[in-house]
Amino acid sequence: MNKPLVVVESPTKVRTIKKYLGNDYNVVSTIGHIKDLPAKKIGINIEDGFKPEYENIPGKQKVITTLKKEAGDATDIYLAADPDREGEAIAWHTADILKKKGRKFHRVLFHELTKNAIIAAIASPETLNESKYEAQKARRILDRLVGYQISPLLWKKVKSGLSAGRVQSVALRIICERERAIHSFISEEYWSITAHLETKEKSAFTAKLVKKNGKKIDIPNEDTSSQIVNELSNTPFTVQKVQKKSTVRNPFPPFITSKLQQEAITKLRFSAKKTMIVAQQLYEGIDLGPGEPVGLITYMRTDSTRISKESAEEALSLIRDTFGEKYSLKEPRFFKNNKKVQDAHEAIRPSSVYNTPEKVAPYLSKDQLELYTLIWKRFVASQMTQAIIDKVTVSVSSGPYIFNASGSSVKFPGFMSLYMTADDEQEDEKKNMLPDISEDTALNLNKLDPKQHFTQPPPRFSEASLVKELEEKGIGRPSTYAAILSTIREKAYVDFIKGYFKPSELGFIVNDLLVESFPNIFNIDFTAKMEDDLDRIEGDEAKAIDVLSSFYTPFKSELDKASEEMLSVKGVGLPTGLKCPECATELKIKVGKNGHFLACSAYPKCSYSRNYNRDEKGVISPVNVPESEITDLVCEKCQKPMVLKHGKYGDFYACSGYPECKNTQSANSNGRVNNTGIKCPEKNCSGEIVEKKSKRGKIFYGCSRYPECTFATWDKPVPKICPTCAAIFLLEKTTKKSGTVLHCMAEGCDYKESI
Repeated sequence: MNKPLVVVESPTKVRTIKKYLGNDYNVVSTIGHIKDLPAKKIGINIEDGFKPEYENIPGKQKVITTLKKEAGDATDIYLAADPDREGEAIAWHTADILKKKGRKFHRVLFHELTKNAIIAAIASPETLNESKYEAQKARRILDRLVGYQISPLLWKKVKSGLSAGRVQSVALRIICERERAIHSFISEEYWSITAHLETKEKSAFTAKLVKKNGKKIDIPNEDTSSQIVNELSNTPFTVQKVQKKSTVRNPFPPFITSKLQQEAITKLRFSAKKTMIVAQQLYEGIDLGPGEPVGLITYMRTDSTRISKESAEEALSLIRDTFGEKYSLKEPRFFKNNKKVQDAHEAIRPSSVYNTPEKVAPYLSKDQLELYTLIWKRFVASQMTQAIIDKVTVSVSSGPYIFNASGSSVKFPGFMSLYMTADDEQEDEKKNMLPDISEDTALNLNKLDPKQHFTQPPPRFSEASLVKELEEKGIGRPSTYAAILSTIREKAYVDFIKGYFKPSELGFIVNDLLVESFPNIFNIDFTAKMEDDLDRIEGDEAKAIDVLSSFYTPFKSELDKASEEMLSVKGVGLPTGLKCPECATELKIKVGKNGHFLACSAYPKCSYSRNYNRDEKGVISPVNVPESEITDLVCEKCQKPMVLKHGKYGDFYACSGYPECKNTQSANSNGRVNNTGIKCPEKNCSGEIVEKKSKRGKIFYGCSRYPECTFATWDKPVPKICPTCAAIFLLEKTTKKSGTVLHCMAEGCDYKESI
């Protein structure tokens, strides 16, 4: 009889698990999913209860053959794919492939890859979780229904290669709406006045003007500011009130996926995607010496702050030994989840706090060590005592005006001696230390500092703030955030400028079309409700067929309507409100193979078209073609001048007669076009001879009307009339034997001259 088979998802786990299970088990990996919906069709039988048509993934046949071979005639198969919905689907698909009479399948959940956890999970296997698998199938079906039915609409109406994802499109909408909020924001001027004060003991501090006659003060302009400064210049300053109090600050819970991504983005400058890749490495196992692979952290896809009592007690023991009793709690601290959280996994924590960053540093890469240190410190800090902060607030009066100054100091650091969030660190840097002063103390005014300010628009989203927004809105799940952020960038729907997301023109166009045609499907609240429904399916509180049916009925209605009514940006174009400078008809935004542009809606009567810019207020304006970009090249199709343009893939030449003539030519190094100004010698050809480069990089000369005309020569044409036959050009050729000569290529003419 064959050994029992343990099937894991990732090949990097195999060695770790083999080490702890020994030779009593075979261990093999599926290397991710082995079944999926077909790539070239929708693969959903909508009429038959949304039945998915799963098939083996192309290229996975070798993996499947290995699975069957390793299973042999084993009676027990332990399905140990990741403990989430995707892992559950892999487990079910593996069971389907390996099903055999008399064979038993056991579901094993490794929340951490340590010896105790692995042996305990194998000893107490679970059954396959049908509700979790149904939730995964429902999500996959929803995404396929949206993506495979809306994306073709975008290909037809905008351009090929675009995609519309059920969740990614909502993320794009959030970014576009923020950008439009920035566009519509009207900045307002305001002023602040800061007093630089000093006690008679020469202890200096600053205070900010906050009130006049007991009411909050508003300083709208320089005149008002100057008037106040004049009033204050001759008025004594006195300490009116001093408030001192101590506050306690509690540590944050151990990381959940979204918070880990946010903190790693802010502190370590990792992307969300990089954070998840490195966390996966730490979870799957690191060699801590020859043949000692250990999973250093618990499973990294979780939205639960729950931790085991054992791990908390281990942390308390380390804290007492390392920091002392006054930093350690008497009992473990546990954190409550909110109502919507799926509590299947613990928070992200070290599998053992005794694997300190210092201990494991020699075995980790720089990125691994930085992320592990962040996770380790956050977890250990969560079991440390509160920090005690002394806060002092001083009110200073000067006539009818009140100034405020506040400061803080750490009385007892508690957990902050080990870990502070990025926000804590920024706050710590801004501390304003105040002198020890009492009420009714007279103060000296060193100077008044009036400053002009302007209200600022809402900021663009960074990776960290977008993850936070998605989390707060209930869009997607921890395991999907990194993929969402990557997809909208890869599809060129957004630009990532200095660490912030800004919609591209393509992003604006796609978003506006989708929101107009699918107001419900890409609604933030609707998408959040769908995530809740998927959670309800997993919790066996709802049936997948009911959720899919309630989604598809309104979706199909919007889809049918959009198929008929969605505006074609290729044809009709998006309205801009701008008038054509040549005929006063409205200009519209269109999309062609080289990108977006403005075109007159009176086409073909008016052929005006231009590239355009959108400024910081969202105002669109045509980009006039500089004289320097109008070349002496002639279009071989209509004989109009060619214009140098700058596209996504580099410079190119386009006919100035666009859109009647859509001829373009590459201006890149391979096939570069340089006009010689010499007409093609072929009979009845209207083309010109242009310089080109072959695929091997060698320069040659050919007709601009290629492939209609195939004239070509390796020798350089020179605009000099042949004195023998009156041909309109000669060819220049250089050889080692003859040097550089000009010769005529006309048939029967042997004219040649040396240079």
